[in-house]
Amino acid sequence: MTDRHLKETRIDGYTAFSGKLLEVRVDRVDLPDGQETRREYVAHPGAVMVIAQMDNGKLIFERQFRYPLDRVFLELPAGKIDRGEDILDCARRELREETGYQARVWAYVGVIHPCIGYSNERIEIFLARGLEHVGHALDDGEFLEVVELSLDQALDAVRAGSITDGKTLAGLLWAEKIFRGGWVLPDIK
Repeated sequence: MTDRHLKETRIDGYTAFSGKLLEVRVDRVDLPDGQETRREYVAHPGAVMVIAQMDNGKLIFERQFRYPLDRVFLELPAGKIDRGEDILDCARRELREETGYQARVWAYVGVIHPCIGYSNERIEIFLARGLEHVGHALDDGEFLEVVELSLDQALDAVRAGSITDGKTLAGLLWAEKIFRGGWVLPDIK
């Protein structure tokens, strides 16, 4: 089975905006029925998210102000992949920088595509265990609080509307399946 009857093919395009984090691109494409249209999308370098579990079973979260929505969000640690950076190295770096923790045991969980209608962003998800606090290394201009919640507290926060971040919701789905024995992951070092 092929997807040829669904596929759109890029003819040409240009970058409408290029910033520090992302680009806005405009492409001209051929549709499966032979018609032509325009697609606008955000090009993103990709990111990682870490489900970091303490020895006491609690998960590490961050409270961080997000300018586009003008409010503080409760989210799992995450960050942008630097050009050429290995995704596991990025996960290790982001966990340390943002939360001050290093992990002895890592497992790759999977990938999500949070904004498929307007962005090519992907978020690679990792599970980190065997945490040791070694101190923060926040980036300049980065301000956040580290919070510990049990899985049940986090799920209650989702139900109450206190956790609404899409990547965190996806991470909690994975966490619930993993911690309650539904999905098994291999450890990596």
